[in-house]
Amino acid sequence: MRSLINHLINVFSSSEGIHKGIYLGFALIISYLGYSNSMLPSNINSFKYDSNGAIAYAYPIANIKIDGNSSDWPKDLTKFSIEDVPFGDHPKNKDDFSAHFQVGYNLSEQSLYVLVTVIDDSHIVDTTEKADWNTQDTYNLYVDGQHSPKGSGLDLYQFGENYKEMMDPTTSWDPETKNHSWDQLEIKFSRKGTTTIYECKIKLTGQLAEGKTIGIDHVIIDKDEDDPTTNTFISWGKGGGKSQSSSRLGDVILMKTKETTGKLSGRLAWKDKTIKGYPNNIRFTSTTNPSLWTQASVDSTGIYKIDLPTGEYTISSNQKFYNQDNKAFRIDTKNSQQKVTVSDNNTITAPVMTLSIAPELDLIAKKGILHDFDDSKEALVDQFIKAYQEYYQIPGVSLALIKDGKLAYHQTYGVKNVYTEEKVDKTTLFEAASITKPVFGFAVMRLVERGEIDLDKPLYEYLPFEAIAHDERYKLITARHVLTHKTGFPNWAWMNDDGKLDIKFTPGTDYNYSGEGFEYLKRVVAHIAKKDINVLLKEEVLTPLGLEHTYFEKNEYLEKVVANGHFDNMATRMDLPNEAGMAWSMHTEAKTFTNFLLGLSTRKGLKPETYKQMFHIETEIPKDKGEKRPGWDEYFGLSIHMEKTPFGNTFGHGGNNGDFKCLARMYQDLNMGFVVFTNSNKGDQLYNALIEFLIVGKTNKS
Repeated sequence: MRSLINHLINVFSSSEGIHKGIYLGFALIISYLGYSNSMLPSNINSFKYDSNGAIAYAYPIANIKIDGNSSDWPKDLTKFSIEDVPFGDHPKNKDDFSAHFQVGYNLSEQSLYVLVTVIDDSHIVDTTEKADWNTQDTYNLYVDGQHSPKGSGLDLYQFGENYKEMMDPTTSWDPETKNHSWDQLEIKFSRKGTTTIYECKIKLTGQLAEGKTIGIDHVIIDKDEDDPTTNTFISWGKGGGKSQSSSRLGDVILMKTKETTGKLSGRLAWKDKTIKGYPNNIRFTSTTNPSLWTQASVDSTGIYKIDLPTGEYTISSNQKFYNQDNKAFRIDTKNSQQKVTVSDNNTITAPVMTLSIAPELDLIAKKGILHDFDDSKEALVDQFIKAYQEYYQIPGVSLALIKDGKLAYHQTYGVKNVYTEEKVDKTTLFEAASITKPVFGFAVMRLVERGEIDLDKPLYEYLPFEAIAHDERYKLITARHVLTHKTGFPNWAWMNDDGKLDIKFTPGTDYNYSGEGFEYLKRVVAHIAKKDINVLLKEEVLTPLGLEHTYFEKNEYLEKVVANGHFDNMATRMDLPNEAGMAWSMHTEAKTFTNFLLGLSTRKGLKPETYKQMFHIETEIPKDKGEKRPGWDEYFGLSIHMEKTPFGNTFGHGGNNGDFKCLARMYQDLNMGFVVFTNSNKGDQLYNALIEFLIVGKTNKS
């Protein structure tokens, strides 16, 4: 694991030019979950952006000069340890690497003051031109001044003796933070002996008030002389992926002068005794001051403990879902809360709080609605989508239905961004994730048809691939192997323990879903055509099949119309790709993409013999262990996902970038199908239900 983490650290040194699969994969790996750019494991839904349970208490302070000298700080301020190790190796001892921080605030200046003290037996400074946050000792400060329960934006400041950087604020989902800069932070560094000090003044105009909670966190990076390839990380709050959501930060409560806290403990229990385990944390909100809210960790027995300022609090579950055995239970949050009063210097034990599960949705008719679809059924479709959106907390949806070989219905629902509540409309574009693959595959087949590329000629003969040239088997890889997922490549190299690309089996002999293969073929195709891949895609696919307003990399128009992704109803950063990725980066919407499905259905843009090749079964996809679906079998043609079902043959593809999930499926024998895009990690709950609602029906469910 250590080698993988250090590889990811190096890859992740700059968010510029790094595609979303790696960006989110990094966050998920440090949360101990697997992630791939597509066809993710079902436990992806259990990835949480919950508060990490760290709480600090800030008191008013004055006359602090930011100069790297702590002598003007009050001597009685509490020291909060920075000692969690979110990933990588643990420090050898306190002298090797340890840290703590102190915090205070000044209302008249509208500023939060933070003093971080680091003990480190060696201090590394990178003086080269390539100096970066992970090539030397560095301090990372995360700040969310608004601290909205809806998930406001955050700032990340990275500072070292020879390094100063800020995470691009323009990618934030929160308009308030988009114009933030280093002007908000004053920071000074000093070192004496083995002690390093980072002294900070954070300007939070309009965001500081007595009794309010502020989100902050710290990650400190240590690089030792005796091991220049390894970084050691310590953080205040538990967990990684902090830059992706403000709800991953710890909380600082702004106390009144000499105000004290009371201790509160309690326990959770399920009304349904068959449910095992508990939510990761529980929320506490002041009944008189909603800006005072925080969360406490819940242990495996359901017990929580927290210190809070005096007052009455509502205790509630902030998690809408609890996962057990790959099933998501919707917590009935309205009936899973209680009130408790905390008093100064007292220990209070709250009554046991019982968590209830909301009833499951039951909207599937005996027969799929699309079989007899007409205008009178549109309201039923809208009702179905909205019910699943509310139940599974899916912010936005773009839906298109196909009946009798033509577009039968198109509608959009919900919001692009839960924080801003900006509505999804018919111009809103979504990440299509791996639905990109068959679109690229179509372009490749156009080149095959003209003899510009041979499906069975080794790709290295067109363009060598240095990263894998050490394995002679790579010389066997062809375009056919890529399009049928038989290259032997992993899905992504970073998923390997050493973070390096390898070949799992002799190309052509087995199946392993791979995005790496598509990226290699992209480079080969661009080399052969001597064109930018975006130009080639427009000429070979977008124009012939009518895919207007479909984009593969960042541009001004896309920035205006794209939806934000969401994990568990919390918006994520808008990191649009700077370079087109043929495994994952297409942005489009449902109505537009029906043109692709209908184009393939009517055999548009390619010769009949080419389509015959494209839809020929090349790869049988193994069933999951224990899966029992008689009459349902999955295959790959040339980039096309196909399925044999009791309702005839289907073709299309699914997509999963973690915070965007989507599905495009055509039931060829029925001449009908659907396209659905969501900006949520819960989108698969919707599209799996759509298959039953539209096609299968309740009585035909296998």
